[in-house]
Amino acid sequence: MSLAIIHSRALLGLNAHPVVVEVHLANGLPAFNLVGLPDTEVRESRERVRAALAVSGFDFPARRITVNLAPADLPKSSGVYDLAIAIGILVASGQLPADQLDQYEFAGELGLAGDLRPVRGGIALARAASLAGHALVLPQASASEAALIPQATVYAAQHLLEICKHFAAGEMLTAVSVPPASVSASYPDLADVRGQAQAKRALEIAAAGAHSVLLIGPPGTGKSMLAKRLPGLLPPMQTDEALESAAIQSLGRSGFTLTQFGARPFRSPHHSASAVALVGGGSVPQPGEVSMAHNGVLFLDELPEFDRKVLEMLREPLENGQIQISRAAHAADFPARFQLIAAMNPCPCGYLGHPRKACRCTPDQVARYRGKLSGPLLDRVDLLVEVPALPDTALTGGADGESSTAVRERVCRARDRQQCRQGQANAALEAGLIDAHCAPDEGGLALLSTALTRLGLSARAYHRVLKVARTIADLAGAGQVGAPHVAEAIQYRRAL
Repeated sequence: MSLAIIHSRALLGLNAHPVVVEVHLANGLPAFNLVGLPDTEVRESRERVRAALAVSGFDFPARRITVNLAPADLPKSSGVYDLAIAIGILVASGQLPADQLDQYEFAGELGLAGDLRPVRGGIALARAASLAGHALVLPQASASEAALIPQATVYAAQHLLEICKHFAAGEMLTAVSVPPASVSASYPDLADVRGQAQAKRALEIAAAGAHSVLLIGPPGTGKSMLAKRLPGLLPPMQTDEALESAAIQSLGRSGFTLTQFGARPFRSPHHSASAVALVGGGSVPQPGEVSMAHNGVLFLDELPEFDRKVLEMLREPLENGQIQISRAAHAADFPARFQLIAAMNPCPCGYLGHPRKACRCTPDQVARYRGKLSGPLLDRVDLLVEVPALPDTALTGGADGESSTAVRERVCRARDRQQCRQGQANAALEAGLIDAHCAPDEGGLALLSTALTRLGLSARAYHRVLKVARTIADLAGAGQVGAPHVAEAIQYRRAL
């Protein structure tokens, strides 16, 4: 047989598009031609496959070899096609039987000795293969994460010879199975934070309604400590959420491990991060920090130190919960439903309003510093919270607040009310649902009307106050939003 057809996949965002690897052997001068819009990594597979077959004891055909990766208009990247190309050459040259190969998909990078190296996106590959009714053959290091997909049939191999024996010698590979994970993620405890009762309260509200938070205060007041404790206040992840987050993590350069499954992501990029690092990009689109924080927390410390153009790119994901990266030939969508928690100082030196240290900044310096944050971006932040300097007496003694466990129980009860009422967290409510579920009573409406006039709230800010008030009412177990709930929500809307 001079023609072999092998199935594989090309990753574009979270979508794994089918790729047919066609291998044809023809008479003529020995050559190895690879077509189908491959990038440099894919073109280099010729040498990896040649060496792997020779070292593994197979004959490399001294014929004209043409490998077509179809469809031709779909970009192909990474070494994920090495295994499929090697299997195709063996089948086309008659060294491996073609029986049942149409029931399998192959993905893996080959070492020169024929060993299989891990590939990114194992979860997305397994989901797509399962929907197509195919079994998936992966390197051992990538198979465990792929087996998290229910109903997926995943085979793991460490060497090319193991796969060949599976089809030719009857030495079957063992399907990988991963038992349902019951991860009990460990998070820092909220009780470790001394004082800051108002900030802790705001953190509880943010966790209960999936709201975004901006913490403003001098250095050393606990802003970073508070931010790192937010994931521990969030409800446990559902299986679908955990799989979706794991699929994104597996696309990243650092990959995904089973110990991360079920744990809320917490991403904290440095303020020197570029726009591509934050929202994603590249010639072959890759997820950025906003997508890696999907279903978790994105913490931006020293917020004004980020480039303003970079921060402005947060508007779309904060509003829509997703990010689209468009290129001339293709586009990729990545989910980005994260909770933003940011921290900043009140001025460049950090001590404006400090009770014991004098501020050295001029009014112009303070204005320029705060002007780095645009009004439209701040309008999308639900809770603006002051974290003041603590008195010296507050730094001594034991814990003076509740533990994360106690707060999380209230948060979970509030989230359960939201799921029963509207099927989603309050922060995700659209305009029509806000009117249906967040309408305050007469006292709350009068208070909100007064605040709307005096504070000059925009329509977006008005709706966000309503959603925060609804969350406060849920924490209190109230059926309707009242004046006390609206009053507390309004105090979290302040101008910088």
